[in-house]
Amino acid sequence: MTAARAARPWTPWLYLAPALAVLGGLLVYPVCQLGLISVLEYTQAQVSGGEPTSFQGLANYREVFGDPQFRQVLVATLVFAAACVLATLATGCAAAVLLTRVRALPRLALMLAALGAWATPAVTGSTVWLFLFDPDSGPVDRVLTGLGLAGFEGHSWTYDRFSAFALVLLEVVWCSFPFVMVTVYAGIRAIPAEVLEAAALDGASSWRTWRHVTAPMLRPVLTVVTIQSVIWDFKVFTQIYVMTNGGGIAGQNLTLNVYAYQKAFASSQYSLGSAIGVVMLLVLLAVTLVYLWLLRRQGEEI
Repeated sequence: MTAARAARPWTPWLYLAPALAVLGGLLVYPVCQLGLISVLEYTQAQVSGGEPTSFQGLANYREVFGDPQFRQVLVATLVFAAACVLATLATGCAAAVLLTRVRALPRLALMLAALGAWATPAVTGSTVWLFLFDPDSGPVDRVLTGLGLAGFEGHSWTYDRFSAFALVLLEVVWCSFPFVMVTVYAGIRAIPAEVLEAAALDGASSWRTWRHVTAPMLRPVLTVVTIQSVIWDFKVFTQIYVMTNGGGIAGQNLTLNVYAYQKAFASSQYSLGSAIGVVMLLVLLAVTLVYLWLLRRQGEEI
């Protein structure tokens, strides 16, 4: 068997060839085009053919990093994405543990409700959340005012920078935590019941059982959902664009994705938008590699 495998070293690659071809067309080619445009002068004049395309080298990157607004948006994006990831993981893991503690009917109801949020299109979900917090007809302000809380009558949640980011964060967590919940719940169900029963017999609380028994055994699953959440939340576009009307007042709620969109399409500076896209790709790659490296240092097999 070993000799036969050694004689046909390319056989596995033949099976992988169709998938690699699809990935090459859907991923590698667009990334290469993104990198190419980022080092060219590519504006509306070049798109329309009025001026020739010229090579700019790193000039577009220097212009991007020299823009004070870009640095502000980069920091805001990192902080916002980190908050979304932590909140999504905490909510999803808590919901997964809850699913293991309730009976079949409440579990089914919670599953359907969460999957309904997950299946809702981002534009629809963002519009619904805007209605809920609308200063004129939204039920949230009316309920808070009815409870006797001052300052919430006609309160605009999207006017202030931090409350607008908080509102978008709630919507992102609402539509993202079901993925974490379902994945972690499946991982918990795969843990041998004897292990959890032994922890219960030893008198471990729910928190200690999760921290010292469940979480270590779920580390491969948590690695997957963490990386997925980082990628998704760092690239949030629809929620920010819809709920803050394109980035908020004077761009106070811009994230890198929306900022790149404005540069590329609103200002027709496609090369600058592409440069921002390359920076986003490198940041995501760096965060993912650092996270995997930390896991390897802890002895995890990746």
